[in-house]
Amino acid sequence: MALLRLLVFCALAACCVARSPPQTPLASFPLPRSCNDTEVRAVAGFALQSLNQDRKDGYKLSLSRVHDVWEHFQEDMGSVFYLTLDVLETDCHVLSKKAQKDCNPRVLHESVYGQCKALFHINKPRRVLYLLAYNCTLRPVSQRKIHFMCPDCPGPVDLSDPRVLEAATESLAKFNSESPSKQYSLVKVTRATSQWVAGPFYFVDYLIKESSCTKSQASCSLQSSDSAPVGLCHGSLIQGPLEKSVSVTCEFFEPQAQVPGGENPAVTQESKKQPSADDDEAPQKNKAPVSSPSVTAPKGSVQHLPDLDAEKPEASKGKSPGEAAEEKSPEDAFPVQLDLTTDPQGEKLDVSFLYLGPEEKKLVVLPFPGKESRSTECPGPAGETNPLVLPP
Repeated sequence: MALLRLLVFCALAACCVARSPPQTPLASFPLPRSCNDTEVRAVAGFALQSLNQDRKDGYKLSLSRVHDVWEHFQEDMGSVFYLTLDVLETDCHVLSKKAQKDCNPRVLHESVYGQCKALFHINKPRRVLYLLAYNCTLRPVSQRKIHFMCPDCPGPVDLSDPRVLEAATESLAKFNSESPSKQYSLVKVTRATSQWVAGPFYFVDYLIKESSCTKSQASCSLQSSDSAPVGLCHGSLIQGPLEKSVSVTCEFFEPQAQVPGGENPAVTQESKKQPSADDDEAPQKNKAPVSSPSVTAPKGSVQHLPDLDAEKPEASKGKSPGEAAEEKSPEDAFPVQLDLTTDPQGEKLDVSFLYLGPEEKKLVVLPFPGKESRSTECPGPAGETNPLVLPP
């Protein structure tokens, strides 16, 4: 009888174990993902699109390759992706409403390339896509290497050069003279290159605003109005042996539709609740406070550095082109930091404004992972394989 009771007890215990399998704990830290993964590349595309929309100055960036990626899954909150992206500057200004697919990377001798780090939150069931923070470092392609391959290619010019302003002013005057009514004033020069072909050639990009002047007015000062930039012009000034030639074309930005309540529809399809005026500012260059992100404040920054060969020209003496630049570590060549916290245990980031409902929603944000344990499938394949425009 005792043996029978023992057998019954063992059977019940086995049944209970079968019905209650041990639960595998969720990872409390980011895990490396493959840079070749289709989902990862899609997330990188969303992050870069949001990054371009967040910026108010400069040119749109395109994805060259996913350099490194980590995912931190957080139960019902979805995931936070820690992305390191190699990027190329395109010919579209960030104020342009052109689709990303219609923006082309620059020709090699005018290329600007670099690296961005981004924190991106995705919650598929709740249809939330949100860029938490980003920082980028960009450099122009090495002009010493370009000159070695193409001595006659145009090269960058300091924007403070008086001849750059002359090219912008004269080309805009030409555009205004050909405009049927409206007149425009110069906001600022955004890019400039020069070339010598039987005389100096200057090529400039610059933003323009509508002026209060009209063509019918006999005299009017083309001073900048308080309006926002309305277009980007590409002008040139060619000083020949006997005469000079001026040309200009302008691309006008489409008016941006005002979304009621100031929402950004590219951020999330579900967000209805807006952060209060007491919300902290968005991330700064190296470290940002952990708080509810502002809808209007930039979430990051883009810094421009000189090309690697021009930064320390004295280091190149007696060396082949690029050797001095190659001595730099990747961290020195493209210093990009993005830490919303330095606490190894992480901090809570309030993202309640992204979700419907009264309940509080918080993400755990950790220090940005290092590359020590990244996936063996990183970096991923590059869209532009030329080593001159790929960060180390």
